[in-house]
Amino acid sequence: MEYKQIKPKKIYEEVEEALHAMILTGQLKPGDRIESVQQLAENFQVGRSAIREALSALKAKGLVDIKQGEGTFVKEFEASKIIFPLSSAILMNKKDVVHLLEVRKIIETGAAISAAKNRNEEDLKAMAEALEEMKGIHGDGELGEKADFRFHLALSSASHNPLLSTLLEQISGLMIETMKETRRIWLFSKQTTIEKLYREHVKIYQAIEERNEEKSRLAMLLHLENVENILSKYFLETD
Repeated sequence: MEYKQIKPKKIYEEVEEALHAMILTGQLKPGDRIESVQQLAENFQVGRSAIREALSALKAKGLVDIKQGEGTFVKEFEASKIIFPLSSAILMNKKDVVHLLEVRKIIETGAAISAAKNRNEEDLKAMAEALEEMKGIHGDGELGEKADFRFHLALSSASHNPLLSTLLEQISGLMIETMKETRRIWLFSKQTTIEKLYREHVKIYQAIEERNEEKSRLAMLLHLENVENILSKYFLETD
């Protein structure tokens, strides 16, 4: 019998969940301005860095819009839109991780094709910024995972298919968990490097920039298969 390892939640994750619940229950409505970082820190009795991390996570999920100099606002969303994120808690066993990787290959190879066809300059800029952030990170796993996920989220947005973006948002927590595990294994085993991971993402970006749909699909597939192989060897093997 397999048991999921229980990991303590970080402070910012608890703040994010609290704010997320307020949005879902209507305590915070679309268009509402969320209190300042300082005020939220006082209300939650946590540090301002935890508040900033929580707001960034909500922004990545498409629930808030952070406007420089103006504040953070709850975004409009369709009533029919699925906005309940899948928690990483469903990663109960090795089979769940296998299923997640299969879903990622199905969704993200298709998203890469669509992005190559529909992307605009703003989309390329968003992906390039995430790549630049990934390039500048050395050894900070948590920051690396966030930059990695931002790249994949920007790619899905470049498809200009809101359902694709929504589907990716639903598995955001699970994706970050596998990204975290992949980076930990890669660094520990020295089977690959952060530089190699960065280059894989650059190839995906370049194919999308060229509007080459098949090349984009293959670049994404190669990246995800690499992730799958590493996790299968070091994390998914049957005891």
